[in-house]
Amino acid sequence: MKIFTWNVNGIRSVFRTTFRDWLAAEDPDIVCLQEIKADSVALTPEFTQIDGYYAYFNSAEKKGYSGVAVYTKIKPLSVETELGFDRFDHEGRMLKLVFPDFTLFNFYIPHGGRFKENLAYKLEAYRKIFKAVGPLGTGKAFLAGDFNIAHTELDLYFPKANENNIMFTPEERKQIDALLAFGYADSFRSLHPDTKAYTWWPYRNDLRERDIGWRIDYIFASAVLAPLVREASTHREVLGSDHGPYGIMLDMPMPEGERPTYSAAKPVASLF
Repeated sequence: MKIFTWNVNGIRSVFRTTFRDWLAAEDPDIVCLQEIKADSVALTPEFTQIDGYYAYFNSAEKKGYSGVAVYTKIKPLSVETELGFDRFDHEGRMLKLVFPDFTLFNFYIPHGGRFKENLAYKLEAYRKIFKAVGPLGTGKAFLAGDFNIAHTELDLYFPKANENNIMFTPEERKQIDALLAFGYADSFRSLHPDTKAYTWWPYRNDLRERDIGWRIDYIFASAVLAPLVREASTHREVLGSDHGPYGIMLDMPMPEGERPTYSAAKPVASLF
């Protein structure tokens, strides 16, 4: 089974450029997207009826802001869009899909603000998330998405210069520590303990070309599932966003279940 996460920084833009070719080449079983910046009700079948995939969306109330999506080859048993935290929920920052063999969360965690003006909000979001995912840490769950935190000094190019900056403050890094304490494994770091690799590069000074970035996009696997992860890779070469895709390959099959079938006259029942 292959799972990817990608902050696309605008679903319409990435569909016009690289997404469709990338999807055909990688052929993932599940794709989690963040920062889609689109009202799902206004999206055309180009976005909602991709051959071979069910499509699920959670859009922000504010137009052109935030939002998440999941494309999956198998229909989940249930889908949830609310964490129980009003501001977070109004911004469309979570999808929870329950499959027969595991639960998948797709998160777009708040950035926190360049001047830390939203750091308190970000930390509160993590506290709410812990209540939702903590009990699953020893079960079967994946937590995918843009977590907007570089965990260790290996996870950004200039750690010393950023040790008091947003996304790398001690308070934020402790949130990743807490996820690991619940029993989740950082899928990339488990397989590549000493590798510097990044998933986000600011749009300036050719930083992406020079690979001066941050690793802030993750797929955490719970204790039972973590040993099944056999490949984990970042993809700086895939353009279309200021983030690159991050994916894992597991020694487990995609669950058996209902496969999507579309026709021009059939509405998309899975649209949120």
